[in-house]
Amino acid sequence: MSNTQKAISSTFQQVVDRNPGEPEFHQALLEVLETLSPVMEKHPEYAKNKIIERLCEPERQIIFRVPWEDDNGEVQINRGFRVGFNSALGPYKGGLRFHPSVTLGTIKFLAFEQTFKNALTGLPIGSGKGGSDFDPKDKSENEIMRFCQSFMTGLYRHLGETTDVPAGDIGVGTREIGYLFGQYKRITQRYESGVITGKSPQWGGTWIRQKATGYGAVFFCENMINAVHDEDIKDKVAVVSGSGNVATYAIEKLRVLGARVIACSDSSGVIIDRNGIDVDTVIHIKEVERARIKTYLDFHHDAEYIDDGNIWDIPCDIAMPCATQNELQEKDAQTLADNGCIAVCEGANMPCTPEAIEVLKKNGIAFAPGKAANAGGVASSALEMQHNATHGSGFEYSEERLHEIMNQIHRVCCETADEFGKPHDYVLGSNIAGFRRVANAMLAFGII
Repeated sequence: MSNTQKAISSTFQQVVDRNPGEPEFHQALLEVLETLSPVMEKHPEYAKNKIIERLCEPERQIIFRVPWEDDNGEVQINRGFRVGFNSALGPYKGGLRFHPSVTLGTIKFLAFEQTFKNALTGLPIGSGKGGSDFDPKDKSENEIMRFCQSFMTGLYRHLGETTDVPAGDIGVGTREIGYLFGQYKRITQRYESGVITGKSPQWGGTWIRQKATGYGAVFFCENMINAVHDEDIKDKVAVVSGSGNVATYAIEKLRVLGARVIACSDSSGVIIDRNGIDVDTVIHIKEVERARIKTYLDFHHDAEYIDDGNIWDIPCDIAMPCATQNELQEKDAQTLADNGCIAVCEGANMPCTPEAIEVLKKNGIAFAPGKAANAGGVASSALEMQHNATHGSGFEYSEERLHEIMNQIHRVCCETADEFGKPHDYVLGSNIAGFRRVANAMLAFGII
């Protein structure tokens, strides 16, 4: 182990000791830090200015109480979070997640990942993340509205178009963004549409935003398969975990490009449709009926449903984990390899465990980490911020512009991996490319 590697290992242990009981944050840190020794040796000024130590500590962490009243008149109490991780490149930017699994450690892991993802876009945005342990499942429309209003009441004073701009994530869609923005407007008496993104195109949003993460991940996957295997995505068989925005629109774009998606899922089970998943049915189930994916059988009688099934057991050419963190584990990666999978592209944030990634690499499976592959969502959010600032129309930000950004991210990852002697290592390429952009900005601003 070199002196640089020892110094990085020591820094990692210090961060773990300072942040006990946050395994997801530790995992995200390790995944990045263990790839940085080549760039630290090339740029000794980073070590001299303690860039890694500064980068591992969030600039601010906000925790607040969120009281709200359910439909029975009972007062409920949840906890809200907002972590501003790094503002070297611009205002804090990152989504809000409403899910019972949310903790401060979850938010810190997501915000840390966002630092590199946002940097890779090349757009002027810093990194942040927020959310609550509120569970929107089985809540009425009015309960969700009252919760969102209380959440924004606790958070609004920390937000601003040039300070911190949240967006949606798991459990937070266009409906919730509307309630959150409405409360911000009510409290501040200001129509600052750029204070939150993911809005409806009818009031300041961009039409591509809802589809951007899923579409962008497929664009990246298409580039990767061509670069690594010299093959086309057309006629490939794919499975996509999840059935939210990311998964749904990944399925849609895969179908448009000629791939056949035969399975998707939610937390209750897996749908298999050998004829190809009908994405319009999935959208109807999830956005109109707000039902479980099993309802797909009511529309397509030839499909299969597996309770608590493992989607990674299904043979495929392309696997896209688009649900949640650590959903694809070591044994799943080995199953994919044994079944002939050639590419795994992360649509969610850190959905593959470190052990799974090692298996994928050993078996020659092209692997795209989420910080690169799913950056299309935040890129489109940054474009939404731009057109809000100019009071322009969101329709000018097209799928073509998103495609250009994802092509540029893929190119930067490849060039960086080549520079450091690791061709097609997208983990190293994305980590170093994102880190270097943030580090250089931090150096330019001095020790602040």
